[in-house]
Amino acid sequence: MQQQTAVIIEGATVIFADRLAPASVRFEGGAITAIDGARDGAEVIDGRGHLLAPAFVDIHGDAFERQIMPRPGTMLPMAPALLETDRQLAANGIATAYHALTLSWEPGLRSVENGRAIVTALDELAPRLLIDNRVQLRWETFCFEAIDLIRQALAGPRLPSIAFNDHTSMLLLDPSVTLQERPFELDPAYPALSPDNPVFADKMAERGKRAKIPAAEMVSLTRSIWERRPEVQAAIDEVAAFGRAAGAPMLSHDDSQVETRDFYRTRGARISEFPMNRRVAQAAREAGDFIVFGAPNATRGGSHLASIGAADMIREGLCDILASDYYYPAMLLGLARLLADGVAPLTDLWPLVSANPARASGLTDRGVIEVGRRADLLLVEWPEGGVPSVRRTFVQGREAYRAVPAGS
Repeated sequence: MQQQTAVIIEGATVIFADRLAPASVRFEGGAITAIDGARDGAEVIDGRGHLLAPAFVDIHGDAFERQIMPRPGTMLPMAPALLETDRQLAANGIATAYHALTLSWEPGLRSVENGRAIVTALDELAPRLLIDNRVQLRWETFCFEAIDLIRQALAGPRLPSIAFNDHTSMLLLDPSVTLQERPFELDPAYPALSPDNPVFADKMAERGKRAKIPAAEMVSLTRSIWERRPEVQAAIDEVAAFGRAAGAPMLSHDDSQVETRDFYRTRGARISEFPMNRRVAQAAREAGDFIVFGAPNATRGGSHLASIGAADMIREGLCDILASDYYYPAMLLGLARLLADGVAPLTDLWPLVSANPARASGLTDRGVIEVGRRADLLLVEWPEGGVPSVRRTFVQGREAYRAVPAGS
């Protein structure tokens, strides 16, 4: 439900698209209605000493999996897990979240069955949720049984995005080739590890834990899936056609070759999610694609996979969007690290987590503080030299989160 009573936040330093400036921001009916306008009986919130910014738009986050499966193989009920995830999102200033919902041939957490349960639960819980919860259909391209769910989700009430993933080919990659430089997955000469190789069995043992099946069964399952490799391109073409028809934003994940990016771009995927080397990022930039890196990468000062660093890509103009990836607090903490390291001023950094992901997702009603835009706002306490902290989150003008420190 949208907020009805007019609210004015006064005294904060506001992050506009082109400047930081003290201003009052008025909103009602879910939208921003005035900048430095009259009070006219509105509720007044004292924003002195705080930043007022557009709330975050998270284009890819899978931290929700830790609420569903907090320990390997230990699944918890869906509804409370998603309600807890929703609270975490609001507390971290994320007003719009695309949950990176992996649809895989693996049993368990990332199965199609579990994916369907999450989509259904989010629809049923919608009236109780604090923020705009959407899904990124993170489709494993060998998972043919997910195609019906993708078609159904695209017809649902909140248009999802589609991300093309091929972790199957990555799983079978010969260890002599790095992930960052692996060939295009559909290359006939792709350097795949033989399922008979002992190294393959070792890799399957860890995967089996997540899927809750014995290692030998995981080996057999993966072998049977790999045999269907000749069918993958037709499946990709089918899903891409669904996405184009629905007007869904589409992404390709972990691109390692320019050929990979070109392949998905021609099918309508104009977002390169976590390109694995500078060459691919540069090709995406030259083609006018959006480029996504992980906010934890920015927070930590580098990738956990030893891929290229987000900070370097931002400096080189090769990053448009930062996503929470696996850690919701990184949306704000990543900005703090980038600002402290002198990568860019805050007015250049904030669009990476608000305006740009909104635009890439076709959500033109949010992501900036302007009259007429959705009142998705974030009040941040940011002591000089200290760690920033979210104090209030507003979603379509409704207060979704408030934190009052003990010293207040």
